[in-house]
Amino acid sequence: MYHKILLAVDGSDASKPAAEEAFRIAALARARVHALYVVSKWGVAPYAGYYEPEALGTVLREDGRLALEAVRTAMAKQGIPGDIEIDETQNAADDIPSCLERCIQRQKIDLVVMGTHGRRGASRIVLGSVAEGLLRISTCPVLLVRLPGNETS
Repeated sequence: MYHKILLAVDGSDASKPAAEEAFRIAALARARVHALYVVSKWGVAPYAGYYEPEALGTVLREDGRLALEAVRTAMAKQGIPGDIEIDETQNAADDIPSCLERCIQRQKIDLVVMGTHGRRGASRIVLGSVAEGLLRISTCPVLLVRLPGNETS
């Protein structure tokens, strides 16, 4: 059975059903939830010209703090034991899936739960897929929870 569940949070609508599923599993398994928001100030292509990675990092860390506080509140309301963490990619060559995998190792995670937008075709190619990247490298099971109503996008 699962003892420690990693909930990957990105603040999007897809994170909400993933959190609900992680909480249901944690309640059944009497597991802890470790919610993680990864800041990747390098993975965003600037629209044009110069941008400052540190300024972007500051904004993304605040977004992460707000997303994780919502998760902490929901965990407390449902009596789910757990904690929250903000981590960052290490450099421009690092990516979010690798950061998630390092957390899996560091925290001794048994299951990852994360939301997915379920994009297909060109939108997936252009935007990439953190979920797919993690599936390729994860050393533990990964449960992807699709955003409801996004089956054909």
